[in-house]
Amino acid sequence: MNWNDLADRVIEGGRITHEEALAMVNAPDSELLAILHAAFKVRSHHHGNKVRVHVLQNAKSGVCPEDCSFCSQSMKYNTDVEQYGIQSKEELLEGAKKAHEKGAVTYCMVTATRGPSGRDIERICEAVREIKQKYNLEVCASLGILKEGQAELLAEAGVDKYNHNLETSDKHFENLVSTHTFQDRVRTVTRAKQAGMKACCGGIIGMGEQREDWVDLAFTLRELEVESVPVNFLNPRPGTPMDKYDPPKPQDCLKALAMFRFVHPDVDVRVAGGREVVLGSMQPMALYAANSFFTEGYLTTGGQGESTDAAMLREAGFVAEVVEA
Repeated sequence: MNWNDLADRVIEGGRITHEEALAMVNAPDSELLAILHAAFKVRSHHHGNKVRVHVLQNAKSGVCPEDCSFCSQSMKYNTDVEQYGIQSKEELLEGAKKAHEKGAVTYCMVTATRGPSGRDIERICEAVREIKQKYNLEVCASLGILKEGQAELLAEAGVDKYNHNLETSDKHFENLVSTHTFQDRVRTVTRAKQAGMKACCGGIIGMGEQREDWVDLAFTLRELEVESVPVNFLNPRPGTPMDKYDPPKPQDCLKALAMFRFVHPDVDVRVAGGREVVLGSMQPMALYAANSFFTEGYLTTGGQGESTDAAMLREAGFVAEVVEA
C-alpha cells in the first residue's frame, strides 16, 4: 500500500477505511518508517511541530472496587500502590500550580474509583473553580463512571475535558473487566459530551487483544467524536493478573499510534502510559504520529522527568504548545 498517497487523501478530507487501518497495523516492520513518514504528513498538517504537554494528578489512589485486570489501583489485587481518599482542595491546587510551572497545557485530576461520590464531585468542582481563577490551564477530570447529573456539575464548574478510556474493543473488553461493561463506559463518554465537556478517551495496547481490536477501538472513538485520544502501552504491574505479560513491541506500538492518527487526523492523539518503558530510545518517533504526551509520570509509575522530556522535544525538532491567554 502507498502510505504517502493515503496521507494525501486523508489530508484532503477523505477517511481511512477499516481495511486500510488493519493493513497499517499488520504491515511488516520494514514499512515502519514509511508509515511514520505518512503519519507525520497528517500530523503536521493539523498540528505543525507543536506538542501539547499534560500533567496528571492522582487525586484518589488505590481504593478502586473494580476489577480491571491491568490496573494496580484495584483493591481486588495485592499491589503496593499507596491508598488514600480524595485529596484536599489545597493538594489539588498545588498540583495545578506545579503543572502550570512545568508549562503544561492540561492538568488532569484522576480518582481511582468506580464513579465519583457526591463529596468527590464537590471537592473537584471546588478546586476547579479556583484553578481557573489562578492559572491559564485546561482542566481534565477522570473520575470513573458518571451518574446522571454529575457531568453537568463538572461542566458548570469549568472542567474542560472528561477522561474515560474505553481501553479496548467492545469484543475484547469482557476479557479484562467483569464489574462494569463497555457500554457503561460509552454512556459516560456520551454524558460528558452532552454536558458540554470535550471527551478524552483512548485505550491500552498489549492486553492480549488482536490487532483488529486496536482498529475497532479507533473506529468506535471516531463514531463517538472524541476530541482527545490517549494511547497507552501495557507496562505490566506487579500483583495484577497481567503482571507476567510481555510488554508490546515498540514497532507495533508505533504502527498503532500511526493508525490512530490516520483515523483521527485532526484530534489530540497522545502517547501516554508506558511510553518510556515500552518505547525506550524510540520515544521521539512516537511524536511523528502523536501531538501530545504526559510529562512527570503517570498515576502509579514515574516518567523520565520533565527536563529529559523537554530535551527530547527540542532535539527532535518539536516545540511545546502554549495555552493562549
